[in-house]
Amino acid sequence: MAIEPATPARLRPGGHEHTFGLDQPFPGERGTRIVLVLTATTMIVEIVAGWAFGSMALLADGLHMASHAVAMGISLFAYVYARRHARDERFSFGTGKVNSLGGFAGAVLLAVFALLMVWESVARLIHPTAIEFNQAILVAVAGLLVNAGSAFALSRAAVAPATARQHDPEHKHSHHHDDHNLRSAYLHVLADALTSILAILALLAGKYAGLSWMDPGMGLVGAALVTSWAIGLVRLTSRVLLDHQAPEDLRAAILSAIAQPDRCRVTDLHVWAVGPGAYAAAIALESDLPLTAEECKARLPKALGLAHVTIELTTPSALAQR
Repeated sequence: MAIEPATPARLRPGGHEHTFGLDQPFPGERGTRIVLVLTATTMIVEIVAGWAFGSMALLADGLHMASHAVAMGISLFAYVYARRHARDERFSFGTGKVNSLGGFAGAVLLAVFALLMVWESVARLIHPTAIEFNQAILVAVAGLLVNAGSAFALSRAAVAPATARQHDPEHKHSHHHDDHNLRSAYLHVLADALTSILAILALLAGKYAGLSWMDPGMGLVGAALVTSWAIGLVRLTSRVLLDHQAPEDLRAAILSAIAQPDRCRVTDLHVWAVGPGAYAAAIALESDLPLTAEECKARLPKALGLAHVTIELTTPSALAQR
């Protein structure tokens, strides 16, 4: 006799979802698309022109732009993947951490970029090479203009209204600084712009003052700043990826709201980020009064950004049984 396979259990219709607005496009996604097109186009033009005209400066800058095109591609992939899989039940708390994962990957690429800057700068300090100042300055200025346009596109995305939250009345809070993916893309653009500015200053000093050492010297300065940005972004994203406790002010606000003076005590509290501007909380309570978990949950202000709250409540009857 054949045994029919068991039907997998399902949540009841209308149950709690874990999309947290991630099924809608984030403002940073559109800005990242624009920057990726700008970067990739500039990369292709510089590589083709450098190859055709035998210009090592153009070819080198084109390959440099390629590294940032890869970073932009990772950021865009993270946005699209998180949005398309927002309702995938395999993700316990949705795909919000994909955003931080993209930011973490971008931070690692920033660190690699800084190491390459140090390597090349030290090599040129030890073994100076001839510089075609006019051509190099032209390339640096062109790169700076592209980066300025890219920075403008991303800065507009950073201040744009959060479309994802507008579709969800329960999540009107919008913390753009929590979009680590956008921050990663923006830092890559800033790193490129910084490199162009320092290169222009160094090349001008070399051309008109004979200070050729300024070119690799500025490379070391830029590498130090980029390393600092990379470390900061790694710290931000790793806190989310490793379920670091939420900021102290948020936990204090939860304690203040839920432990009102009615003999209700918080015995355990865990609050962690599950996406940009969205937090999950697990709260254990003891009360001498016959409260319900829903009554306790209703005390939490929606402005705190708590997208998923689990309350374990011990009531007088449960206390009596101990």
